[in-house]
Amino acid sequence: MKPGILVISHGSREERWVSRVDDTIRGVREALAGIPVEGAYLELVEGRLIQDGIDRLEQMGVTHLLAVPLFVSSGSVHVDEIGWALGAYDEPRRPTDLKRLRVGMQLTYGRPIADDPEIAEALLDKAARDMSAAERARTGLLLIGHGSEEPWFYDEWKRGLLGLARRMAELGGYAAADAALLRPDEAAARVRALHERGAAARVERVQAVPVFISEGYFTSAVIPKRLAGLGCEYTPGSLIPHPKVGEWIVRQAAEWLQEVAVKGKEGEQVGEN
Repeated sequence: MKPGILVISHGSREERWVSRVDDTIRGVREALAGIPVEGAYLELVEGRLIQDGIDRLEQMGVTHLLAVPLFVSSGSVHVDEIGWALGAYDEPRRPTDLKRLRVGMQLTYGRPIADDPEIAEALLDKAARDMSAAERARTGLLLIGHGSEEPWFYDEWKRGLLGLARRMAELGGYAAADAALLRPDEAAARVRALHERGAAARVERVQAVPVFISEGYFTSAVIPKRLAGLGCEYTPGSLIPHPKVGEWIVRQAAEWLQEVAVKGKEGEQVGEN
């Protein structure tokens, strides 16, 4: 039995976007010394697509595979279609243009980001870096994610972002916390709602923080445009290259490796009997 890890991200034509993801995966590989770790992309990165990553791991002799979707939410339609393409379940929740992938290993489909503590700490480190505790106690925090207009996917996006916002509020001492999606366009309504809490919640200012894997068009152009004129402070940036993202992947991999080891021992005992 030989375990391996495949970290799957969306991909981009921007070299900086890809290099940041690759740097994170490199850190995971160093932390999981001796375990094969490959990075792969859903699209746009030639020679580095999901099937390429699977093939490389199979060539290394990997027999048990953990595929970790490096996406912000299980509400991402990409997380759903990748899981189906890998064979993790029989049907995707919505139609997809993806084809089934060739997977000759025993597969475990991992978890995307939700409201995990490492991610809350990474976002808080970015959001609160230049703020005192007293300032955070007067600030309403608004996390902004991509989202989806399809009901099940919307619910998953909102659940995860609200969970992160609440963790951050508790850890950082924010006066209030909320979440907004770009699809559907909720930013203006949620900023106004935080402002309207006013004295009752000690909210004197609103700080918006994007929750995206890597910086790009949405973090640099779409969100600032949606927030224009709303009296909201915007803290740009992305989850990577924060080291906590790598720690989140390593923890998920370590938990899986322990499960695989236990099942392997149980299998050996059954064989002996």
